[in-house]
Amino acid sequence: MIREEHEVINLGVPQNSVPMKSTVVNIQNETAVPDHIVWSLFNTLFFNPCCLGFVAFAYSVKSRDRKMAGDVIGAQTYGSTAKCLNIWALVLGLLITIATVIIIVVTSVNHPPEGY
Repeated sequence: MIREEHEVINLGVPQNSVPMKSTVVNIQNETAVPDHIVWSLFNTLFFNPCCLGFVAFAYSVKSRDRKMAGDVIGAQTYGSTAKCLNIWALVLGLLITIATVIIIVVTSVNHPPEGY
């Protein structure tokens, strides 16, 4: 008989009849790091003054790549830069749009079409 089998046979049944309790710990491997890729794509397509939307999109893609590689600190850094660039692209895009509408309205009021 093998020595390990002999030791198991000699141990017999457990001495206490209390049921064993177990604890399950869920470890979340993936940390939620926002990469702002949808916002960057929106700014690239609609509000792209000075190519800020495109640069924000590039940083968002870099953030997603770093997150997939497991570099959480790098992903947060690129994501933060993308967020800042997206804010600037949105603000500048809205200001340019509002200024264009105001200029069109003011020039059409001051210079009505001929024939009226």
